[in-house]
Amino acid sequence: MFVHQKWVESRLDLHDDIFEEGDDHVILPPEFFDNLWQPDPYFLNSKISEIATLTHKFSSVTLYKNSTVRYACMMHAIIACQMEFQLYPMDIQICPIYIESFSYHNQKIRLKWADNGVTINPELKLLQYNLGQPLQLEETDGYMPEKYGNFSRLAVYFRFERQIGHHLIQTFAPSSLVVMLSWFSFWLGLDAIPGRVTLLVTCMLTLVTMFTGMRADIPPVAYVKALDLWMAGCMLFVFSALGEFVVVKVLDVQYQYQVNKVPKVLPMRISAMEKGQCVGTVANWEGGTVNVRPRKPTQTPTTPGQVSLQGNGGPQPPLPPTKQPTRRQSILSVAWTDTDTGIEKIMWREIDKMSRVVFPGLFLVFVVLYWPILIFKTS
Repeated sequence: MFVHQKWVESRLDLHDDIFEEGDDHVILPPEFFDNLWQPDPYFLNSKISEIATLTHKFSSVTLYKNSTVRYACMMHAIIACQMEFQLYPMDIQICPIYIESFSYHNQKIRLKWADNGVTINPELKLLQYNLGQPLQLEETDGYMPEKYGNFSRLAVYFRFERQIGHHLIQTFAPSSLVVMLSWFSFWLGLDAIPGRVTLLVTCMLTLVTMFTGMRADIPPVAYVKALDLWMAGCMLFVFSALGEFVVVKVLDVQYQYQVNKVPKVLPMRISAMEKGQCVGTVANWEGGTVNVRPRKPTQTPTTPGQVSLQGNGGPQPPLPPTKQPTRRQSILSVAWTDTDTGIEKIMWREIDKMSRVVFPGLFLVFVVLYWPILIFKTS
């Protein structure tokens, strides 16, 4: 930065012969500044501040005929700024610079901004931020307990608005694509278990790697940032897809178990029906159990509500009446028959079909809620 200071030193005795003809000022070497009274300003919140040097210090002292002293120098400074990252990467940082006299309290010296105040080079470009305009300038008095007094203070507030384009390309777009990639597993059948597991685990590891690399760009903080919520949401969707695979695999195992669990009594019933020895009964098998229900009333010499079943082994004792089996359409059912089409519905396949719609829908809701809230809090 270029710092310009100007004050009136009435104690100076200036002779006209030190000014060139036609000039109202004279430029003196920087060493002359040490022989003058100085307002002694310093940057209150600076970590490092020094005058730039090459072969000598870049500073100058100008004396005017009206006893005005003008001091200019080029300085390098590192200013401390208390930053907040709750809305990162759409955060806005307000960083002040405080200028104060170190030795003279406000009854001895009063600091004021010049007419132009603080100006910024229009060619200045920051990689991650946009510098908000106009700058806010203040002239206040601040009590300094370390120096036991009130001191005149100047303040300028810089508004840094983070550019989100980098994070859209490097973080938000890739993480969204990884979440969408995990949805392809819903179209892979259970006959492609290695491919389905590899796809989901790879998506999860990719998100974890992105999240780890992203955390290296900002200082570690104890609170949750907006980008943390986004990455946590993406990982939750991928983890849910992995959990959905586990559920459908368990349901498929149960379904295969019930399909392969054919009772030994069923072949005997079918054989008896083929030989015409099964009178007035209908064998109905669902889910690995045999239910016997009576036909319409016929001239069968049995007690009403009971049926006789004859096979190769002779007369069988009457069976108690059974209730008509209800179609199992609860969530615990692994398969059922559609009442309209008569097609068998398998639970794990239906869950995969529903997931193809539910997961994109929920992710769309997450995106619709995330961005408006973040933009609203930023504004």
